[in-house]
Amino acid sequence: MEKNIFTIEENTLSYGRGYVYSLQYHLIWCTKYRKKVLVDGLDVECEKMLQALAEEYRFQILAMEVMPDHIHLLVNCKPQFFISDMIKIMKGNLARQLFLSHPELKKQLWSGHLWNPSYCAVTVSDRSREQILTYIEGQKEKEKTKSS
Repeated sequence: MEKNIFTIEENTLSYGRGYVYSLQYHLIWCTKYRKKVLVDGLDVECEKMLQALAEEYRFQILAMEVMPDHIHLLVNCKPQFFISDMIKIMKGNLARQLFLSHPELKKQLWSGHLWNPSYCAVTVSDRSREQILTYIEGQKEKEKTKSS
């Protein structure tokens, strides 16, 4: 069955007090030195942590892929959220939790930071959403064919 979650009938607008919105962002950030440390179950842990953060801060993750050296998210959030603040919250919480539960990560990163300080944030329109969903969902397959 073909995924088509972004037709206007299926994608209802969200409502706040005095406003209606539909704001999606494609967010990407990389590990420091593009080191491939998000492997051997750390990718699954990151996904769970990100889902917990989404619940806590009340934004939706529409698509997510944790790659060995970077993370892709397609999020839907309220207009009150500053993207830079969301990124800081996600990167900061993920790094803290991962370093606490996996101290060996610090050694792999030469006692440094988990994330590169930069990130990419792209606004998404209804026309580009399907392309972004397809791109994010295809990242693991692309990595597998690269490794073969």
